[in-house]
Amino acid sequence: MSEIWDVLDIDGDKTGRLHERGQPMQKGDYHLVVHVWIVNSKREYLISKMVPGTKDISGKWQTTGGHAVAGDDSLTTALKETKEEIGITLDFNNGQLFKRYIEGCHGICDVWLFRQDVDIADVVLQPDETCDAMWAGKEKIMKMVDEGSFRPKTSYPYLEDLLCYS
Repeated sequence: MSEIWDVLDIDGDKTGRLHERGQPMQKGDYHLVVHVWIVNSKREYLISKMVPGTKDISGKWQTTGGHAVAGDDSLTTALKETKEEIGITLDFNNGQLFKRYIEGCHGICDVWLFRQDVDIADVVLQPDETCDAMWAGKEKIMKMVDEGSFRPKTSYPYLEDLLCYS
């Protein structure tokens, strides 16, 4: 079964139309994407590693994220993607929308920041998506970006601002 998205306008409002993932989008149409950053009380971020051989980010470290399916809002998607990708249940009261920006030609990306202590032992990896998880501080993440083991800065154009803010 294919994934169906709500079609949004440039302001992020639903147009009433639906879009099937993988099909070309029309000019001026957008869909909702979320990035979820979890920061603990030590100012470390919970990151996961993509399974080698998956997508264009094979074997790279990243934060949790994904596309909103039709009917889901940004917060619902953030909570759902985190549970699906790393098995963590986030408290919605711990989250704040950090930033919204246009991603690529058709994505409206909401960046969520959750302040929550999570035991790394509670992480449940998704065998077809993730193969490792760890807590990493700002310096370690920036070093991983520079070394190429983390998704490139173009994937997270707000990264330095987020790491300084939280």
